[in-house]
Amino acid sequence: MTGGDISFYGALALGALYGAGFCYREKSLPGLVIKTGSTALLALWAFLAGGPLLLVAALAFSSLGDLFLALKGEAWLKPGMAAFFLAHVAYVILFWGLGADDRTLLVLVAQIVLVFGGAAFLRWLSPSLGEMRMPVFAYTGVILMMGVAALNLPPVLWPVTLGALMFIASDVILSLQLFRKPADVPAGTLSSLAVWGLYFGGQALIAWGLLAALA
Repeated sequence: MTGGDISFYGALALGALYGAGFCYREKSLPGLVIKTGSTALLALWAFLAGGPLLLVAALAFSSLGDLFLALKGEAWLKPGMAAFFLAHVAYVILFWGLGADDRTLLVLVAQIVLVFGGAAFLRWLSPSLGEMRMPVFAYTGVILMMGVAALNLPPVLWPVTLGALMFIASDVILSLQLFRKPADVPAGTLSSLAVWGLYFGGQALIAWGLLAALA
């Protein structure tokens, strides 16, 4: 078994462990290590497999974002969002370079629906954002750009497109937890499982889809 294989299976094991025992519980040091380690191992796997540096960077920034968001206190929310913002910038550049030359009508319609749907959701969410209004607006803009670029990927990269849409869905649920849920009400188990499953599963699909297609 190669170092890349160990990194890949280690990432899946840690991702499953965090989902099974930690994502719906109060933040803790073991949870932080497991959560951050799962995406860090995805980044290591992509690097060892000779994947695009932009993919490695996106996964590494995501792992840093996981670290910040796993720390206790609202002060870590902005650094976490900044790290994920950079991850999405890397994904936008990567996906844009791999995009299909001819955009079909179906892809164009899907892109329009995504952008207008995201804008409508952001407008609905806006009154609850407070001082986080501008950071959330900027983050929403870049993640929608990532989704638009992913929708234009060629059919052979369908796992990457699916993974990107899962990532967006995860952030939608997370934003509801952060900004629409009363502060004194803990996040529900099902919603926490959905956030982690969609996020980590999406990241793993993006990495696997790209590495398999570019091998």
